[in-house]
Amino acid sequence: MIGLQQLLKTVVKQGATDMHLVAGAPPALRIDGRMVRVKARDLSADEVKELCYSVLTDEQKSRFETTKELDFSFGIKNTARFRGNLMHQRGVVSGVFRKIPLNIPELSTLNMPPIVSEIANFPNGLVLVTGPTGSGKSTTIASIISKINRERRGHIVTLEDPIEYIHDHIGCIVNQREVTVDTNSYKEGLKHILRQDPDVCLIGEMRDHETIEAALTIAETGHLVFATLHTNNAISTINRLVNVFPSDEQDRVRVQLSLTLNAVVSQRLLPQIGGGIVAAAEVLVLSSSIRNLIRENKLHQIYGMMQVGQNKSGMVTLNQSLMNLIVKRKVDVKVAFEESPDVDELDQMMRKAGV
Repeated sequence: MIGLQQLLKTVVKQGATDMHLVAGAPPALRIDGRMVRVKARDLSADEVKELCYSVLTDEQKSRFETTKELDFSFGIKNTARFRGNLMHQRGVVSGVFRKIPLNIPELSTLNMPPIVSEIANFPNGLVLVTGPTGSGKSTTIASIISKINRERRGHIVTLEDPIEYIHDHIGCIVNQREVTVDTNSYKEGLKHILRQDPDVCLIGEMRDHETIEAALTIAETGHLVFATLHTNNAISTINRLVNVFPSDEQDRVRVQLSLTLNAVVSQRLLPQIGGGIVAAAEVLVLSSSIRNLIRENKLHQIYGMMQVGQNKSGMVTLNQSLMNLIVKRKVDVKVAFEESPDVDELDQMMRKAGV
């Protein structure tokens, strides 16, 4: 039977982003957003388990067998790093492995709006990178952190589950902590983070009100904080952060957000014409007017603010990003409409541009 490392080297060779191992089917690769099955025989349940277990430590095996779920990461020398997720389905083991390049890409190669590179210059505050699973959030944050690492002299602390991109000590000292390996939980790790003399903090994912509360507090005390959320746009991100809290605390949280939140980048990856994938991104940068709208719970007015004065603010709506990709012939019109949050607005933009 072919080994897991050989299969994962195929992932890299074929330009795939993910590999799925499931009993009763051959290995499957996600290439340009679509699942493609490897030309091989179906795997048995025992073979899938053997492949998945081949990269686990004894402690990870024990934890998986206890909890039935496992997130972890590992590297293959001179090939790539991978983030793994193991689960049980119908009583047997399945695995998903996502490729993480060894080298952190430059922001300029990610098709992000120019304002995203300016985020690395923020002295403090909260920056959120959001989007569905597999939308490139980790890569965008890693590229921003890498820019900070090259250009500043400070201390970067990350709290991740699991660690994905590895940052060297360049201009900054970088401590990367993995939940369950280096700390018992996000809650415990965040409890002590301010005593570790950080300048920049990365919280892998804000999953509950305790994590959100900690992120707001860290940003409030003069640190630059990055975090991710599984939301589709800037306004839904703010709503999610507020609605996690009980109703009697929401006014306080709105005030905290209005003071600490600096930017929200909401992105997704689309199949590119001619092969490959390309990012579309919405970027909200908080002005004094937008901070007032958050405090006053008038979030429905934020979208209009994002559409005006963009030459000065650098903000971009998702439809504008999609329109830019259409004009540059990077994505098909049908794909853009499928991803658009307002197809009528996108249609009007295309008509106005004569597309």
